[in-house]
Amino acid sequence: MKQPSGARGSGYLCLVLHAHLPFVRHPEFESFLEETWFFEAITETYVPLLKIFESLLADGIRFRLTLSLSPTLVAMLQDPFLQQRYMEHMARLLDLAEREIDRTRRDPLLQPLAQMYHWLFSESLTIFRGYDCDLINGFKRFQKAGVLELITCGATHGYLPLLREGPGAVRAQIQLAAQSHERVFGTPAWGVWLPECGYYPGLEDILQEAGFGYFMTDTHGILNAHVCPRHSVYAPLACSNGVAAFGRDPAASRQVWSAVEGYPGDPDYREFHRDIGFDLDTEALASYLREGQPRFASGIKYHRITGRSGEPKQLYQRQAALVKAEQHAMHFLNERQRQVAEVTPHMDRPAMILAPYDAELFGHWWFEGPQWLKYLISKIHAQNQIELLTPSDYLRRHPVIQSGTPSASSWGEGGYSAYWLNTGNSWIYPHLHQAARRMQVLARTYRAEPKGSLVHRALSQAARSLLLAQASDWAFMIKAQTTVEYAERRTRECLARFQYLDQAVNDGNIDERKLRGLEMMDNIFPDIDFRVFLELPDKQAG
Repeated sequence: MKQPSGARGSGYLCLVLHAHLPFVRHPEFESFLEETWFFEAITETYVPLLKIFESLLADGIRFRLTLSLSPTLVAMLQDPFLQQRYMEHMARLLDLAEREIDRTRRDPLLQPLAQMYHWLFSESLTIFRGYDCDLINGFKRFQKAGVLELITCGATHGYLPLLREGPGAVRAQIQLAAQSHERVFGTPAWGVWLPECGYYPGLEDILQEAGFGYFMTDTHGILNAHVCPRHSVYAPLACSNGVAAFGRDPAASRQVWSAVEGYPGDPDYREFHRDIGFDLDTEALASYLREGQPRFASGIKYHRITGRSGEPKQLYQRQAALVKAEQHAMHFLNERQRQVAEVTPHMDRPAMILAPYDAELFGHWWFEGPQWLKYLISKIHAQNQIELLTPSDYLRRHPVIQSGTPSASSWGEGGYSAYWLNTGNSWIYPHLHQAARRMQVLARTYRAEPKGSLVHRALSQAARSLLLAQASDWAFMIKAQTTVEYAERRTRECLARFQYLDQAVNDGNIDERKLRGLEMMDNIFPDIDFRVFLELPDKQAG
């Protein structure tokens, strides 16, 4: 692959976006509120990112960006059922936006904002249809153009340090991720995003077995390595088997991620939490809300981040927000250039700054985020003083790197596992571990079962159910006290499906009609083979 042009030797910036949503798909219901998480992310993050990639290439700006797409998100983006539901959602949203244009016609301040949202929604739907309603086609296009390095994540975003007690569970998450990525994108993923950046020593062996050459970890994972890293987080570590660990730069993270210290909290930016879905009376929302459906965010937000001291919130001004986004992009670039200028003279290679973020920050949580990203990439291209590259680009240029084993770590609150294991969600793990042990017994017992048989189908569906129960999202939601009821119900339902299928196979009484219904509801990983839960001979996967 041709390397991007840039000021080689001056320093590197490695931007990594992690795009992930839990698998939420409910064809058994006419509509399902939690599916709107997915619809919002399409409109507010994935389409805007594709739009800026298109714009940058149209302007003749080559760039390198790493994008992690979780297998659950990929499955939802490619699902015709959810694609159709998205278009139905957008039809209702456009109708609401048209009603807002009419409702605000006598308000010279609100009217331009209502028109802006109608235009954005219309454009989003046009772009979505332009990729044949499958945004994976867009990401493939930019991968082929050489500007995106696509990597994967744990199969269902299971938090690996807490799954290792269930034999084979970690290996199944990693193996399925590698297989799913190659099936969809046609090429293996060189790197993997560890869910929640959760790492424990020894995990690199499972990553190497699956063909991965690198992963990302939080800052202290590198700084607390078993040997003191010579280059801190400004260069990766090679684990004993050669798999490279890249450490997050804390300053770059705070400036973009933090709503308190970072750019997203600026008062010129749009307020995320104030939405007409909660502000207007139910009659004004009647065409948007389905009968009996509770209020939820529409995406139409008229205010900026003001009113923290009790004063009224001020209306959003798009042009002022874009000016601020450009200023912040320049500030971010200057800070990174200052970092590499200070550090590189003390290194035997150019300093590299790893800046990993949740992709959904850009556009969904931080409305101006995609435009900030475009400004940043454009300024890097114009100044030619720091170079954008991906982890694999770095490893090609600098194949000999410092060695060491990172410490156990995550990027969650406190830096370890407390967010996913606490008094509110600890009940999950004994069930997950017991099911993983049982899944391994089933894989060993029925390992000779031919593909396509009823037993093979039932056990593969059981494996799907277990993998979906393992998603870190459910424990996260319980701890964060957001949609707790749904997170608990989803965990219990997936485990109940696993137990039902286990019993049906054990009794020799598989109801094909019920099995077909479960396959229709949870249709992720179409090529899954339950034997992925088998451990390697003479080697423990956890």
